[in-house]
Amino acid sequence: MSADITRITVTGDSPYDVLVGRALLGEVGKALGAGVQKVLIVHPEALTASADALRDNLVEQGFEVLMAGVPNSEDAKRVEVAAFCWGVLGRADFTRSDAIIGIGGGSTTDLAGFVAATWLRGVKLIQVPTTLLGMVDAAIGGKTGINTQEGKNLVGAFYAPAAVICDLDTLESLSRNEIVAGFGEVVKYGFIQDERILEIIEADHEKATNPATDEFREIVERCVAIKARVVGSDFKEAGIREILNYGHTLGHAIEHAEQYRWRHGAAIAIGQMFVAELARLAGRLSDADVERHRSVFKLLGLPTTYRADRWEQLLATMQRDKKSRAGQLRFVVLDAIGKPTIMTAPAPELLHASYMEICE
Repeated sequence: MSADITRITVTGDSPYDVLVGRALLGEVGKALGAGVQKVLIVHPEALTASADALRDNLVEQGFEVLMAGVPNSEDAKRVEVAAFCWGVLGRADFTRSDAIIGIGGGSTTDLAGFVAATWLRGVKLIQVPTTLLGMVDAAIGGKTGINTQEGKNLVGAFYAPAAVICDLDTLESLSRNEIVAGFGEVVKYGFIQDERILEIIEADHEKATNPATDEFREIVERCVAIKARVVGSDFKEAGIREILNYGHTLGHAIEHAEQYRWRHGAAIAIGQMFVAELARLAGRLSDADVERHRSVFKLLGLPTTYRADRWEQLLATMQRDKKSRAGQLRFVVLDAIGKPTIMTAPAPELLHASYMEICE
């Protein structure tokens, strides 16, 4: 075991640990535990070398390992790709005592989780996120899913992993743009619950975004701890978990409009600016708090505006969003930094005016 592992437990009906540290490859086999014989590693094509290293490590530990290389990024989250994985499992006679490992970014862990949830109605799942977005959000909490022509994550299941292993060493080979994109989710945690995250970024954004620094690790651990607390108390989004959707309603609509070519973090940065303006125009959030949104995103190099001519398209997509209820749009908004609440069915005129505030 690495000498410096932070272990954060997600409580609930199916508790599991999230491990944060460095050189954690050997922890994957330990997390699989006794009784598992066959393992399917689901990985993006871009991470074939990393997946091969994990396979070799597991083979040395006595596991029979199969590989499923899938498309990179959001192209992996299609029913055809899930069907390909099901085919691999069927031909290998995978049983309920076997396991699936998702190694990669949020798209890969979403797909791997969905495949694990649906094969034989559920087999053991280990998530090994290799992007910042995956570590602080997508791989934790049991939300799995794939996209359809109609929208993002409309088909999916709640399915808890047996463990999540966040090896910070895997981030050091990523481009700065990739790291910064993950900060769209990081900043969300700062706004909804932990202002210290914002303070670390504002104090020195270069250190905050460098995976080798103590500041970066502190940010990751703070984000994981928030996600663990929230999903541990509300696994199926019946209550407090909804606050994790801050900025996501419009953000997901932008991703759909851009045919998933945009980074998730960039889209939800704009989504957070939108709901900040929505709260301000509704008399809930101060001008200073809205400006803090804008300044933090600009400090990180994340976008804060979007095209004026896309409003009708975005509104139609939001109305199909899984967060809508009984045909009514719901938005997570802030009454102040760290004080999220829900705004239900805001007037169309208010929505449009808020969008106009973030138009290019």
